Formats: sequence, C-alpha cells, structure tokens
Amino acid sequence: MHTTVHLLAEAPAQLLPARELMAFTLASHIILVPMGVALPFITLVMHYRGLRHDDPTALLLARRWSAVMAIQFAVGVVTGTVLSFEFGLLWPGLMGRWGDVFGIGFGVEAWAFFLEAVLIAIYLYGWRRLKPRTHFLLGLPLPAAALLGAFGILAANAWMNTPQGFSLDSDGNPVDVNIWKAIFTPMFGPQYWHFVVAMVVTAGYVVAGVYAVGWLRGRRDRYHRLGFTVPFTIAAVATPVQFVLGDAIARSVFHKQPVKFAAMEIVWETDTHVPEYLFGRLHPDGSISGGIKIPQLDSILAGFRPDTKVTGLTSVPASDRPTATQATIAHWAFDIMVVIGSLLVLLALWYGLVWLRHRRLPASKWFWRSAACAGVASVVAVETGWITTEVGRQPWIVYQNMRVAEAVTSTRSTTLWIMLAVVIVVYAFIFGSFLAVLLKMRTRWRLADEQRLAGHPVAAPETDTPYGPRPPVPAADAPDPGDGSASSEDGRS
Repeated sequence: MHTTVHLLAEAPAQLLPARELMAFTLASHIILVPMGVALPFITLVMHYRGLRHDDPTALLLARRWSAVMAIQFAVGVVTGTVLSFEFGLLWPGLMGRWGDVFGIGFGVEAWAFFLEAVLIAIYLYGWRRLKPRTHFLLGLPLPAAALLGAFGILAANAWMNTPQGFSLDSDGNPVDVNIWKAIFTPMFGPQYWHFVVAMVVTAGYVVAGVYAVGWLRGRRDRYHRLGFTVPFTIAAVATPVQFVLGDAIARSVFHKQPVKFAAMEIVWETDTHVPEYLFGRLHPDGSISGGIKIPQLDSILAGFRPDTKVTGLTSVPASDRPTATQATIAHWAFDIMVVIGSLLVLLALWYGLVWLRHRRLPASKWFWRSAACAGVASVVAVETGWITTEVGRQPWIVYQNMRVAEAVTSTRSTTLWIMLAVVIVVYAFIFGSFLAVLLKMRTRWRLADEQRLAGHPVAAPETDTPYGPRPPVPAADAPDPGDGSASSEDGRS
C-alpha cells in the first residue's frame, strides 16, 4: 500500500488530466470506428444483392446506409483528428523520442482517411449518375481503404505493446530503425485481426439492431426484414470467428506481455494451477475479494494444462507493473468483454440453428429483444477491449522502454482540466448534432415509406444523392419509389 502511495506521489500533477483527456477522446472516437471500418463492407454486400436480384428494396437500403456512412465518416474525421493532435500535445516525450520509429502508422492512417473520403464522395455521387456495374465497382475499394486506416493505427498501437525495429544509442535514443520490423511487431497480427473482426461484428449488430427495434414495434415488411437479415447474418458468421481470435490474442498476451496478462487475470504470485477469477477485486497486498473463483482454470486457459506456469504481478518491481486498482480495472474490462462475446456467440447460434432448421427468422420476442441490444453490447465490448489493452500496459507507454509519466506534457494541470471540460462540451454538441441528423433522416425516410405504402406521391423523392443537391421536383410529378419507374431506376443504380 505504501509503495502504491509513493508511486502516485511521484507522478507529475499533469499526468491525471492528460490521461483523462486522452481516455475521453479515445472512448468517444471508438464509438464511430466500427461503422467507419465495417459499414462500407456491409453496404456493398447489400448493394451487390440489390444488383444481382434486381431488388429495389436492397438498393434503397444500400443508398440510405451510404448516407449514414458519409455523415459518420465526417464526424469520425473530426474526432480522429483531435486524437492525432493529442498525441503531440499531451505526450511530447513519446512523439519526440519514438515518433521516427512508429510514426509511420499515423501517416498510413492519414492517407487512408484521405483516400476513403474521396471514395465515399464518388460512391455517393454515383447513385443514379453512373452505370450500375461501374458504380458498384467504384465502391469496392472502400472496405480496403477502411482496413488500411485500421492497419495504420493498429500498427502503432501494437508497436507500443511490443516495441521492436530499433537500437538504442548511449543516450537511450532509438537508432538504426527498421521500419518493417517496427510495423510488423509480435502483437500486430493478433491485434489487427481481432480488431477488424470486432468492427464487423459490432457494425453488423448495430445496423441490425435498428431494424430489430422496428420489428418489435410491428414493422414486419420486407424492408425491415432485409435490413435486419443481411447485417445480422454477417455479424453472426463473424461472431464465433471473433471468439476464437479473442482466445488467440489473450494467449499472445500471455506469452509476449506476461505482466499485462497477470493484470488481466489479477494473478499476484507466479505459480502453476492458477485459479480463474470472474470479476473480483485485487488489493495492494495481493488478496482478492469478491468474484467467482474457478480452480486451475487460468492455467488451463493459458497453456491447456493445469500445471502451466502463469507469471504474477510480483515478478517485476512495483514501479514496472500496474497498480492493484489498474489491474482490477483491466480485469473487469477483460471479463466484461469476454462475457459479452460469449452471449453474442449464443445469440448467433440461436439465429443460425433456427435458420438451418426452419429457413426463417426466429419468432421469439426474446431473440428480437436480444438482437436489439446486441449492437450496444458490442460497442461496450469494443470499449472494454481498449481499456484492457491500455490500462493493462501501465505504467508503460512504450512497453519496457518509456513510462507514461516520462512522456506527458509539461503543460499545467489546470490548463489540461479546462481543456477536458471544453472537449466534453464540444463533443456533446458534435454527437448531439450527429444524432439529430440521423433522427431527421430516419423521420424523412419513414415518411417516404408511409407515403409509398399509402399510394401517394412522395413530396421529396430520393431521386439524387442522399442529402446532396437535388433538382426541384413538383410534388404532383414526383415519381413514387414504389412504382415500376422507381424500381427500374433503382435497378439501374
């Protein structure tokens, strides 16, 4: 306990507000990341279905999702840019010493953002302006651009977890940088694929959840059925894959970052036959209170044998490991992520078994309630995954090479607290505006659907790019999206 108090007393005053500011902006930005990475892929799957089956409903869904994709991307660029500035403003020690080694990842991400912006603009512009095949083919690079952005940021983060590709001179500065080794670190592969599949799972469940809510409210038309089935099927297929990848990355952490693994599993002393604790709290003296203890399970999960040796937190000095509080936070975040992942696997199996046996969607209201909640649960799992990664690495910002306290800015703590308050207000406005735009779009689309079903002409038809310039169309002459002409035009797009 005295050691922990001593470490906290030595920490610079600006460390806490700097970490809080970074944590808030990262947690806010990551809400948007799944849609940015995976929604282009889901949209193109729906687009392909619409073209292949000459299905105007599928094309209508793809067009509407592309509008959401564009707005989400615009907000994501803002929050992502803030994060990029914060690396230099809040952690000058990190970027000043190590920027030449791992900074290429941020450069790749910046180029990917630029490329994705151009591709989204072309894709939006192409609706009903390009030939259907040409338009679809021009959209195909979108998922690749999104994956390239993920590649850049994950390369940087994986390097911070397992740094390599450099030598240190007599002053402790990196020299002889090998860019390829700095990019493809031991944790890059496990982190990258775990992250990418998590984005597909999350985006699929978030999009499907919107239509699951509509289904629960009695909207059982083909529009809602198709809007639910395509993204949910993609997420359901990816969920068991993600569960396997999650197990693999946990084992990679066990081998390559044993102290972080000890924090994730709140293992105090190095030992064999180590029990698994579901939740519970680690105390500074090494005792654990609360939680559910399962004998020997941690050793079995780590090495498939009960006599597998698991490294404990006390294997390194107190200054080189997370505190008891940090370990507890990482442990709870890890357990929440695993619990949510397990529940999503069960939901995916439920969906798959009903489909294989009866060739229909599940009829149970509990399934639809679960599906409606799956998107929010997936976002929580993504958040807790990042908490596990970042808190479990403490006190290192570059694992075993630079502590967080060494990298932090010298800006006064009062200034940083003010910055945090301003950022919270600005982000509340940004996300509030984002939500307001989405709700306005939903209302407009629902009105258009109701008018179509009622057989009335739509006053503001979607005859051009969603939320883009439109030629004025008199209400009396407006084509009905549900009639043959609109369907054929959708078929051409």
